[in-house]
Amino acid sequence: MEQQQATQIVCEQCQHTTTIPVLQHRQRAVCPQCGHTLLTFRHNAIENTLAYSLSALVFMLLSLPFNFLSFRASGQQHTINLPGGLKVLIENDYLSLAIITGLATLVLPGTLLIGLICLTLASLYNYRPPFLRRVHLWVTRLMPWSMAEIFLVGTLVSLTKITAMAEVSIGMSFYAFIGFTVCMTASLFYFDRDRMALWIYEGNPPAPAPLSAQAASYSIQRTWALLATATLLYIPANMLPIMHTEYFGRDEPSTIVGGAITLWQSGSYPIALVILFASVAVPVVKILILAWLNFSVQQGHLYSQNSRIRYYRITEWIGRWSMIDVFVVAILVALIQLGNAISIYPGPAALAFCAVVFITMIAAMSFDSRLIWLSRKQYQ
Repeated sequence: MEQQQATQIVCEQCQHTTTIPVLQHRQRAVCPQCGHTLLTFRHNAIENTLAYSLSALVFMLLSLPFNFLSFRASGQQHTINLPGGLKVLIENDYLSLAIITGLATLVLPGTLLIGLICLTLASLYNYRPPFLRRVHLWVTRLMPWSMAEIFLVGTLVSLTKITAMAEVSIGMSFYAFIGFTVCMTASLFYFDRDRMALWIYEGNPPAPAPLSAQAASYSIQRTWALLATATLLYIPANMLPIMHTEYFGRDEPSTIVGGAITLWQSGSYPIALVILFASVAVPVVKILILAWLNFSVQQGHLYSQNSRIRYYRITEWIGRWSMIDVFVVAILVALIQLGNAISIYPGPAALAFCAVVFITMIAAMSFDSRLIWLSRKQYQ
């Protein structure tokens, strides 16, 4: 895997064919047409990916059995670990929120780590079993949906909200989860899926399927349908309460914007700005940018291609961070259950907003960026 040779690669984002020379340590090859990173090379990248993946998996397992957070108020205390928090959500009839949180923070990251370990071990031993191509495919597909780092940020935001209510203490699992997030981020930093594909396919990875008129039309139609759905769901996601706080029998509903305003009034200005940016600004900007991009390719415009591809990459990367508010609700609901004294429950906006995030992510994946570089005559 460390040995290199010059090779030709078809860019997945603009379909330009580029000959890649032998790279040196910390060098990367970019597409001369759209600037997309085609390959990177770092010494011992496979070994580092394997080491960090194994460490992340160990930390993830250590984050499960011990206390994660403890909450004390009015002489009562409630302590949760990560599986216990999901159990609280299920017991209070919030199965969908429990499934989303469990998949995004534990199941999918764990599956991704196992896939990385499988790929790197096979590469170290130069062993190419038939199923390795499918493992590589699923690792690539799972990367955007693994949200352990977003859950960690959501936990930190939750701590800011909780400390205004009562006393909070951090357990061993919380520190293990930090280790899990850091090591997993490092493993993904060292992992180059394109270089791995070159090795798996022995220097001849399958090129992206040629863009036909039918495929272009389907991409544009799917993207419009998804954006329309996300726009409709964005209205109840912001108008309805995202959570309810019951304090000595009094119900206090809170919307996304209302929660950010409360944080601002309490002096937590950075956290309030994070919530407003991630949960209000990002979904709107992402929908508008994708709509603009989809309209431009539908009309076959060829202006500002480099600018448009940069905007597309930004929306593709940043959209998943809007899940912070959903994870904040999940943590608060799981932790703050003290009967009539104080309890928190999710509102109808939680699932609506989660659907907005997921649908806009799928819309970005559905949009075919290769259309940015083609006029209508070239694919009709």
